[in-house]
Amino acid sequence: MRLAEIKATNMDLTGPIRDYVDEKLSNVAKLTEKFEPCDVRVEVGRTTMGQLKGDVFRCELNLTIPGVMLRSEVTKDDLYASIDVAVGELRRQVKDYKEKLRDADRVKMDTEIFEQDEEY
Repeated sequence: MRLAEIKATNMDLTGPIRDYVDEKLSNVAKLTEKFEPCDVRVEVGRTTMGQLKGDVFRCELNLTIPGVMLRSEVTKDDLYASIDVAVGELRRQVKDYKEKLRDADRVKMDTEIFEQDEEY
């Protein structure tokens, strides 16, 4: 999995924030090893500049896997908590997608062709 872009909105993107995102996304990277071109785009930041209380920190993750795009967006009162929850949601979506693919491989296509005698 390749980190294609990391963007900060209404705040500065510091080294510790970037390192924290990389560390958390390593768990998702383990799940996406078998998917060849796999990119993730991250946007972290504040929802507004003036608001000090409430859910002001936002994390958005967009994971592109061949054939599907998985997306997670969370708003919390702490930046690191929003990153944790968004990565957890993305991880769950990747697991569900892999399970869906696995179940699709298990389905047997048993079709029987019945021949009918046609009488006119």
